[in-house]
Amino acid sequence: MKDAIQVARTLESDEYDFREGCRILELWNQAVDPALSVARARVPPGVTTRLHRLAGTVERYLILSGQGLMVLPDGNTQAVGPGDLVYIPANAPQRITNGGAEDLIFLALCTPRFEPGCYLDLDPTED
Repeated sequence: MKDAIQVARTLESDEYDFREGCRILELWNQAVDPALSVARARVPPGVTTRLHRLAGTVERYLILSGQGLMVLPDGNTQAVGPGDLVYIPANAPQRITNGGAEDLIFLALCTPRFEPGCYLDLDPTED
């Protein structure tokens, strides 16, 4: 039903551990809408996600709660918090650190939609 209005509902119990070092709740990632996916990411306190890039996919982090440090390609960091949007060009190496005392929660908006094959782990450390 490509031309029909759809309402997507998710359950908190659908949240899962992702190999990047965070928990993901897929809010929207459907073949009917290949242009966009939306997921909620949760990074626990003290955790830095694995260095990775998304091949051919632009990602945006819309920070909902918590405090983080976005690690920039030059190695510097940029503090981020609620209301901040981080634009990550396709193929750009990326990672984020939660240096706060509560979960860092953000929406990850990908264009085109996220597919597992676009995720490339760049972190030399073991899982």
